[in-house]
Amino acid sequence: MTVYVIADIKINDGGWVPAYAASVHDLVHAHGGKYLSRSGNVKTLEGKPLDTTLIALMEFPSAEAAKAFTSDPKYAPYVADRQGGSESRLQMIDNTDLAGTIPYLPKG
Repeated sequence: MTVYVIADIKINDGGWVPAYAASVHDLVHAHGGKYLSRSGNVKTLEGKPLDTTLIALMEFPSAEAAKAFTSDPKYAPYVADRQGGSESRLQMIDNTDLAGTIPYLPKG
């Protein structure tokens, strides 16, 4: 089942960004993933805005592939650098559509 990883990042010190951007792209692809978006053009349409600087949206063929990416030892130094220079969270969702499975969310 296809899954999506959403990286929500507030950059505090951008020193890590060039090496991360140059290398992590290939690691995502090595695990069957691809970037759908990497943007700093974040606009809050509803609710209290977060201090997000950048959002990346990645697609992986499975949860196992996404987890293999995030636990890859080659990724670990980039994770440490990102965490040291930002407040960030990575979330994973699947491509389930709950429409029609709960009474208040009809299909269509």
